[in-house]
Amino acid sequence: QVQLVESGGGLVQAGGSLRLSCAVSGSIFSINDLGWYRQAPGKQRELVATVTSGGSTNYADSVKGRFTISRDNAKNMVYLQMSNLKPEDTAVYYCNMQGFPTSATRVKYIYWGQGTQVTVSS
Repeated sequence: QVQLVESGGGLVQAGGSLRLSCAVSGSIFSINDLGWYRQAPGKQRELVATVTSGGSTNYADSVKGRFTISRDNAKNMVYLQMSNLKPEDTAVYYCNMQGFPTSATRVKYIYWGQGTQVTVSS
């Protein structure tokens, strides 16, 4: 069974930094895109950043220049380095993975972690 486990969330003052990590475990044939999403209270879940298997990245406009996504394919890990954090970055951050569980799978599966809370105080 594939699992995504996030870590690294917490409470930080505005202007501070945090690094989120997500570990992918279990048997999976191929991992494609990895990403981070977030959901603030009363709001819909939104994309923060994604990284393809080839290393191409995509960021939400609100985090460009402040957040950096990276992945370690050998360790099946994805990271989100967050700097210059703002109170509006407060949310539960979710790790996301798209991949194929077996070599016979023709449909891309989407997996989610359980989320980690990031709180930025002003």
